[in-house]
Amino acid sequence: MPEIEIEIGGRTFEVACQEGEEHYLRFAAKMLDEEAAVLTAQIGRIPEARMLLMAGLMLADKTAGMQDKLREAEDKMAEKEAELDQLRNAQGSPKVAEVPAVSDETVAALAELADRAEAIADQLDNPAAVQA
Repeated sequence: MPEIEIEIGGRTFEVACQEGEEHYLRFAAKMLDEEAAVLTAQIGRIPEARMLLMAGLMLADKTAGMQDKLREAEDKMAEKEAELDQLRNAQGSPKVAEVPAVSDETVAALAELADRAEAIADQLDNPAAVQA
């Protein structure tokens, strides 16, 4: 079991940890040291046990706040997933829009109008043909 030295609040501690966990222990010690530095800056030199206790409580408070935020985010995500499921289920099968059939007479009338419009457009494009 490896032992590493960590520094918290200007004091050095030798701590044992599981093989491969050294990085996590150093990271945790750094977080605790940052809280201890805040205390030392505010209060000055305080007994080791009290400094560690207060720094630990400050970290616990931050952790509790983060857990609350995480729970809120998880609740919101669950709501959004429920809404998404409702939307998926509501779509079901696609709706068919009915369009009335166009009669053959209407199609013939539209074709005749199109022919007239093309004839007028040709006359406008070639004014010499109109005068002749």
